[in-house]
Amino acid sequence: MIRLAAMLYSLIATAIAGSAVIAVLATGMVSSVAIISAAAAGAVVAAPASWLVAKRLYQGA
Repeated sequence: MIRLAAMLYSLIATAIAGSAVIAVLATGMVSSVAIISAAAAGAVVAAPASWLVAKRLYQGA
């Protein structure tokens, strides 16, 4: 299941981090610190999300 979660992480992390960066830019915060922080937060949030998706796919639910 860890391999499935790792493969899903590459897809989920880019989606969440990209959405977070777009949200930051849409609010007008265009500093590099804000953009990098949003991308890092998205990457961190994607780890448990990919684990949960892999768990549901692995169990067949």
